Amino acid sequence: MTFFRPLWRVLRGIFLVLAAVVLLIEEWGWRPLAAWAGRLAGWPPWARLEARIRAVPPKLALALFLLPAALLVPLKLVALWFIQQGHAPLGIGVIVAAKLLGTALVGRLFTLTEPQLMQFERFARTLAWWQSTKRRIKAAVRHLAHWPSVKQRVISALRRLLR
Repeated sequence: MTFFRPLWRVLRGIFLVLAAVVLLIEEWGWRPLAAWAGRLAGWPPWARLEARIRAVPPKLALALFLLPAALLVPLKLVALWFIQQGHAPLGIGVIVAAKLLGTALVGRLFTLTEPQLMQFERFARTLAWWQSTKRRIKAAVRHLAHWPSVKQRVISALRRLLR
């Protein structure tokens, strides 16, 4: 058993770093991008579309929620083709743009369809598990000895990037 303890510490550290990245994407990507997409609701045709999406039945809401991921796969394949053809900056740009657009759409669709999606027992259980896991991971990350310095470095790097 003592052999596995150091291995577990290493694996736990790796999982915490990966979880922190996922949380970073959700906190600083999903929410702001979904909020940005929500600003489009001020445009009357978009507001009508959102009202129709809010009113769809649960199965259609699930399909709409999954649609952006399916639609972006061909775009990502095109991006990989660009990279393979020697146009790496263009390919990477397409992947980043697709990720941003997809995250904004999925985030907004989740906001619009959450009541319908929660009618699926498995979805509701999975979301509850994710939210509980997210709280535990955040607590574990905050208790890491290096968290304050890592957090400050990330914030500084993001500020430099935004300038």
